[in-house]
Amino acid sequence: MNFLIENWFLVLTAVVSGGLLLAPALTGRGAALGAAEAVRRINREKGVLIDVSEPEEFAKGHAAGARNIPLAQLEGHKSLPSNKALPLVVMCASGARAARAAGILKKLGYEKAEALAGGMKAWREANLPVEKA
Repeated sequence: MNFLIENWFLVLTAVVSGGLLLAPALTGRGAALGAAEAVRRINREKGVLIDVSEPEEFAKGHAAGARNIPLAQLEGHKSLPSNKALPLVVMCASGARAARAAGILKKLGYEKAEALAGGMKAWREANLPVEKA
């Protein structure tokens, strides 16, 4: 008991850090997907790759097989799959818009929508195929 009293700061730090580690699991908002996990979902789970970049960015280079649905046009877009059970891998140039888009898609009923961490930069760094329009 003396240890806890004398080292209250260490105990507090351990409790806070444990809480921060558990928070994503408890709120259902985990970290974004890495490139390898995204490819696994696309190949093994018939995942759909959606790029929420603007058309000009998409034309400069995008992941092979990606559907371009700009973030502002996401809700109700005809290119979204009708099967809401399919995994959706959402990407953009950096990953910031993709995270917002994944949240919107989850509200629309696509529970398996997740953002690609690092966006196109991470995709290129993983030496994955890129196309130009």
